[in-house]
Amino acid sequence: MDYFLGLVVNGIIVGSIYSMVALGLVLIYKATEVVNFAQGELLMIGAYICFETIVTTGMPFIPAFIVAMGFMVVLALIIERIVLRKMVDAPVMSVIMVTIGIGVILRAIVIGVWGPFNIPFPDIFPREGISLGFIVIGQVYLWSFLLTLLFIGIFGFFFKFSRIGLVMRATASSRKAAESVGVPLTKVFALAWVISAVVSGVGGVLTANLSGLTPELSFYGIKVFPAVILGGLDSIVGAAIGGVIIGVLENLGGGYLKDLTGLKGLGPVAPFIILVGILWIRPTGLFGKKEIERV
Repeated sequence: MDYFLGLVVNGIIVGSIYSMVALGLVLIYKATEVVNFAQGELLMIGAYICFETIVTTGMPFIPAFIVAMGFMVVLALIIERIVLRKMVDAPVMSVIMVTIGIGVILRAIVIGVWGPFNIPFPDIFPREGISLGFIVIGQVYLWSFLLTLLFIGIFGFFFKFSRIGLVMRATASSRKAAESVGVPLTKVFALAWVISAVVSGVGGVLTANLSGLTPELSFYGIKVFPAVILGGLDSIVGAAIGGVIIGVLENLGGGYLKDLTGLKGLGPVAPFIILVGILWIRPTGLFGKKEIERV
């Protein structure tokens, strides 16, 4: 039971980071109807910029973190303004290929500047364990989880209660209706990309602090997709819940499948197996809405 609970707790912590990054991906899709395949690379680049700021300038973590998030804002605006704004009416496949291309470029830049190696990320939180009674958990994991909850809470409050959040929800509900009442769609699109990039950057910093800095962080974008699809591509709540589910399944699969088969690296496979089963029964995901077209 202790082993099971340990896997579940670690899964919830990792899954909460998946949830945060998934929220950014869903936000872009709801506002612009674009599936961003460069989400993982945005996560990766945010972590590297924070690392470089700390190492090069000697800044403490918090100022370096703010600088890195400022960089993510600028990067998101450049991507949206120069590349994606010109493709508003382009075919879906063309936009998908553009986001894939953006991801490949960002990954190539990271490998070219920092190399393909794993770099230890400066310690942000203490590494000592804390006993929760039934399990001992590292402070770095606990603080990462609490910060993730904080950012998800800020994100949810902004999206639900602020005037700008209301405008973004209206745009997500119906772009044509929002435009008809004077909502500036281009500004909403730009803001969606900015929020998504910042959220991904935060996730990248927290993930790098847990597992180290490596270009492989970009694959977290692939791990986030099962969470998004599981929860429903158009559901913010579904993305948050889906991320936690995927994190728990990944840890349980990695623990028990390794024990049963003796093979390592099976953890990431488990969520996809469950995902296929759920989508077989409910193609729109757990919280996705089924669209009904009237002819």
